[in-house]
Amino acid sequence: MTGTTAATEAFVAQRNLLFTVAYEMLGSAADAEDVLQETWLRWTGVDLDTVLDQRAYLVRITTRQALVRLRTLGRRKESYVGPWLPEPLLTTPDVAEDIELAESVSMAMLLVLETLTPTERAVFVLREVFDLPYDEIAEAVDKTPAAVRQIAHRARSHVASRRPRGVVSPAETRGVLEAFQRALETGDLQGLLDLLAPDVVALGDGGGIKQALPRPITGAHQVARLFTKGWRIFEPELAIEPAMVNGHPALVFRHGDEVDAVLAIRIDDGLITGFYTVRNPEKLSHMEQETALSR
Repeated sequence: MTGTTAATEAFVAQRNLLFTVAYEMLGSAADAEDVLQETWLRWTGVDLDTVLDQRAYLVRITTRQALVRLRTLGRRKESYVGPWLPEPLLTTPDVAEDIELAESVSMAMLLVLETLTPTERAVFVLREVFDLPYDEIAEAVDKTPAAVRQIAHRARSHVASRRPRGVVSPAETRGVLEAFQRALETGDLQGLLDLLAPDVVALGDGGGIKQALPRPITGAHQVARLFTKGWRIFEPELAIEPAMVNGHPALVFRHGDEVDAVLAIRIDDGLITGFYTVRNPEKLSHMEQETALSR
């Protein structure tokens, strides 16, 4: 087997894992794909005879490239038009079956990870999602294992105070979404209000390309009126269909054959506490074909 063939086989074997690492660190499938290209270029220059653990080595390259890209993304987000939301992925059924993986790539969790520093995010993802040992993480982020333990503790506490309360089953999420769709299509304002937490927040991402919420809308009555008014305007043009997005049930709004928007929700204590609507067409390219994730 030639060196190039061996490198290719090793990379392909770990590709879904590497993409998942990059996506969880970046919240952007397009940027994750770019990181994988950089990882591949660097991997082909490595003498495989010197690599003891190919998986760990590839994860280390991917993490370092994602950290570089994450800092660039931070500057890009500063000039982003309106709220920034993660890029939604149409995911394969097995993602939902892995509860921890599904939670880690949910829109709600990816937004929580946005509140971490780049290094904290890398350490949290590698430790809490992929269960890498501290010494491997230390090599990936250029810190000592002792420092990584401290960063992991800090990031874990930060995330714990902001993550959704408890695990919500796909069946429960699907049931809430079906009730939401019924209320929306029938104009049942009270039915909508019954599904919403008093402090529910609606976020919309149009990227300055499509009309979306310029700022968060908070409060059950405000959010309910927003959706009922919006649906009356767009109903003749849009069709709604269920889909598995980022490992969770969600709704896809289509205009003919084109995806117009993706709506994901956060549920706490049986009520919707967050709506995440992505309309930016540059973020919807991964909604036409399933993306495989793994850990």
